[in-house]
Amino acid sequence: MACLSVARRLELWNLADGMNHVSVVRNAVVPASSALRVRWGAGPIPVARFSLVEPVENALVHIAECQPFENALVVWDSALNKKLVTEASIARLPLRSAAARAARAVASGLADSGLETLPVSRLAASGIRVNQQVMLDGHRVDRLIGDRLVLQTDGFSFHSTAEQRGSDIAHDRRLALLGYTVLRYDYRQILFDWPRVEAEILHAMAQGLHLAQRQS
Repeated sequence: MACLSVARRLELWNLADGMNHVSVVRNAVVPASSALRVRWGAGPIPVARFSLVEPVENALVHIAECQPFENALVVWDSALNKKLVTEASIARLPLRSAAARAARAVASGLADSGLETLPVSRLAASGIRVNQQVMLDGHRVDRLIGDRLVLQTDGFSFHSTAEQRGSDIAHDRRLALLGYTVLRYDYRQILFDWPRVEAEILHAMAQGLHLAQRQS
């Protein structure tokens, strides 16, 4: 078992591709299958001869080489966030592929889910710096742009109850009274309506809503 199949087994946040992923030795013969993605060759961590699951470090490398960059990044962030790997340990790995080195350079582990990783990565491509897990009014917010623009994301597992939803909205109100602008998005909007989300963020920034209010 390798790559995204390991990520699913470890319950790491991932964007599933519907395939089963395996890693085999270079000279192995594998029957063709539309549901199987095969990786020939080894990762940076040696694997015991009869091991059935590759180490998480190898899975991360294979995911970086197998998946689009942001799909890989959410898994790397999740592994760091869950402390299955550390920044120090992956920094010492001899990574031969440019894709794995690129994921390692950006992954921080600050995001609780891929819904927090994706906006940061996508906005960075537009030159917008986003701070993560910032403490405001006694609570952490997912992301902060500049001084005053708060981006919150509602993942289903953490925001599915009426009690949690009420707490989220109450915190939004308190932040508004303190002079912050809060933009809150859900799972569907981040994954399937990103152009609209990005346009709203850029409009807010064009109005200076990310800047601290100046004293008159």
